[in-house]
Amino acid sequence: MDFAFGPEDESFRREARAWLEEHLTGAPGRRDWERELGKAGWIGLGWAEDGYGNRRADLTRQVVWAEEYARSGAPARSGHIGENLLAPTLIAHGTPEQKRRFLPPVAEGRELWCQGYSEPGAGSDLAGVRTRAVRETGAGSPGAYRVTGQKIWTSLAHEADWCFVLARTEPGSTRHHGLSFLLVAMDQPGRVEVRPIRQLTGTSDFNEVYFDGALARAGHVVGGEGAGWKVAMSLLGFERGVSTLAQQIGFAGELGRVLRTAAATGADRDPVVRERLVRLWAELRTMRWNALRTLGGSGSEAAPSVAKLLWGGWHRRLGEAAVLVRGAAAAVGPADWSAALPYELDDSQHLFLFSRADTIYGGSDEIQRTIIAERALGLPKEPRGRP
Repeated sequence: MDFAFGPEDESFRREARAWLEEHLTGAPGRRDWERELGKAGWIGLGWAEDGYGNRRADLTRQVVWAEEYARSGAPARSGHIGENLLAPTLIAHGTPEQKRRFLPPVAEGRELWCQGYSEPGAGSDLAGVRTRAVRETGAGSPGAYRVTGQKIWTSLAHEADWCFVLARTEPGSTRHHGLSFLLVAMDQPGRVEVRPIRQLTGTSDFNEVYFDGALARAGHVVGGEGAGWKVAMSLLGFERGVSTLAQQIGFAGELGRVLRTAAATGADRDPVVRERLVRLWAELRTMRWNALRTLGGSGSEAAPSVAKLLWGGWHRRLGEAAVLVRGAAAAVGPADWSAALPYELDDSQHLFLFSRADTIYGGSDEIQRTIIAERALGLPKEPRGRP
């Protein structure tokens, strides 16, 4: 099974490849790169509406762009949360005013977003939200909300201009009731604080975010007050799509490097190691067929959970193979220790350590299995309130 790319799709591929080759010079800053993409109309290809500074493309061309972007080695996107999560959600649930205000800056690469969902003590339990948003009634900003609480594992919060926050707007409500989906500006000194979380890799891709009475305007509630759970669930449906195929292009590049290392070290002569590598190759091909099968379809709502289980476990096993084929050398850093460079990792070490998180972030494996059991297989819901 594969897409049947036509002549127009291949022409689009040549255009995308030529543009990337021309503009990928030097090491562009992340914000500068987003603006470059926006100027050329490469942001928002998959949106259900155009007219916000984006150009639309059908599904096959979205796949072409995603694959060419991954193959080019272009920088990791810092605008993907706004483009692939917020924008489709606003198109589905936002007011005309919200679309006019927020979609053009995303399409132009001018405003970056982060996602305020996970909270301490709740893990992947999205309904365990304790962050609260209280509506103001005074003369200063009537109808606005003051948001107070803590979010955690917030990707790109240290770069973001805005955050979409799931907060409890109905006092005394529990679980998925009484939640609202709020758009909150990050530039509120003293009211929004971002604290980077240092990871095993020594980098800080995730953050803690503290809201202390942060302002969210009355017109920045998406879907209406109390509709937060519905909007949040809709957003999660956008989280995995064409980008999955691009992700697999990146995975294939990582697997290729592991295979070349195995050949160089002689690890591929070990039949057990060889069997693991062949299995990784076969599983990656299977994930591609599954992604193509479900892409753009209206199948089970548990399909994204199946995809997450597949790639999360696969990437973690690839990280383990990356250090296995190097033997004892995998335990040695690429440079001598110094005070200036106390924590240097090479590519395989970084892959091994970072991929440990793949089965946790974005909804842990346990949560994904619960979704599959309840929504696809129709099994009884997990009992609540057990010790």
